Amino acid sequence: MPTPVKKTSTPKPAVKRPRVKPAAKKPAAAAPAKPAAQRVPAAKPMSYDFIATVGRRKRAIARVRLFAKGTGKVTVNDAELSKFFIASHYQYIVLQPLKLLGLESSVDVRVKVVGGGSMGQAEAIRHGLSRALLKLDENYRKQLRPAGFLTRDARVKERKKPGLKRARRAPQFSKR
Repeated sequence: MPTPVKKTSTPKPAVKRPRVKPAAKKPAAAAPAKPAAQRVPAAKPMSYDFIATVGRRKRAIARVRLFAKGTGKVTVNDAELSKFFIASHYQYIVLQPLKLLGLESSVDVRVKVVGGGSMGQAEAIRHGLSRALLKLDENYRKQLRPAGFLTRDARVKERKKPGLKRARRAPQFSKR
């Protein structure tokens, strides 16, 4: 067996890098004071003339703005209600709280809705609109609560489990 040859490595020469000095910091000069006539007044807090609420159903989330002084216009994602929900059943679901209270032509509603399907979005809007109406007048609770519009329907699709085809659906059993 031959004897192993010892390898020697030559050390690499160290590279000298020139040292860079950090730039000297200059003291900040004080801004000259403006005369009272040129000063900008502090911004006043903006007053909004709408009530903002959130409604949820399944995976759908609806941000609802209710304008108390309006003409009955309902806008969903910058489109008219009839353009966004083409099926009349979904339009009916969205307008249920307003029809129940008789406010179809006296308030405006603007909605941003994301997630879910058409039915979930319509029910999320109904939930958010009902909450907004409740903030408008607490006495509406007596009519909205029995109709079930204030209850958050928490039923969501159950997750798929390993070894199953869906959440609970087992693979078909074959006897032979």
